[in-house]
Amino acid sequence: MYRIHAETEHFLVIDKAPGVSVHRDQAESGLVMQVEQDCGEKLWLVHRLDRITSGLLLLARSADACNRLAELFREQRVEKFYLALSDKKPTKKQGQVVGDMERGRRGSWKLLRSRENPAITEFYSYSASPGLRLFLCKPGTGRTHQIRVALKSVGSPIIGDPIYHEAVTETPDRGYLHAWQLGFMLDGQAYRFRADPQQGELFQQPEVIDAITAIGDPGVLKWRSAGKPRPPAV
Repeated sequence: MYRIHAETEHFLVIDKAPGVSVHRDQAESGLVMQVEQDCGEKLWLVHRLDRITSGLLLLARSADACNRLAELFREQRVEKFYLALSDKKPTKKQGQVVGDMERGRRGSWKLLRSRENPAITEFYSYSASPGLRLFLCKPGTGRTHQIRVALKSVGSPIIGDPIYHEAVTETPDRGYLHAWQLGFMLDGQAYRFRADPQQGELFQQPEVIDAITAIGDPGVLKWRSAGKPRPPAV
């Protein structure tokens, strides 16, 4: 279900497994409760990851810490990098997807042409192996299904995505979206965390591991949102 990746006086960083829900309004919303039981303390969920998404998730150790961390997310002062895999070549190898999002049918969301309050996703893509493409995504906003919809919009839905990828003969062992890195400043202290994907046959392919390694430090790439000082690695 999870492993503790790091902990401080104010928060825990856990590495969530794919297929685990963190939403309190769903029947399988036991993640935070399980961590609380294991750690013997009350915890607060700072932000959320979709059920299919694995990777880094912040849990605050006090209501005050939760409010301060949540404010960083609201003000877009948290640097986030995600990894995704698709079996379809994108219409462009790198770029930015910008547009308003609207709820669709059966739990889906769709990207609109309007930009009144747009979701913003930047990405780079890399050929990992024949028929398999690795995406490095940097969301500038935090909308529901944002990265999943963005990659669908450029013709590269995420492998194993039950909503945005068409049905296939052989069901993938997971949804291939992973919250890879988090960086932020809190109380004058810089934090940066990285957790490589540990689950999923495709993520464990040597070619994919090599492609992830070859990215190096994603913060040095040319992002349109660049300009703010980056927290150092922890």
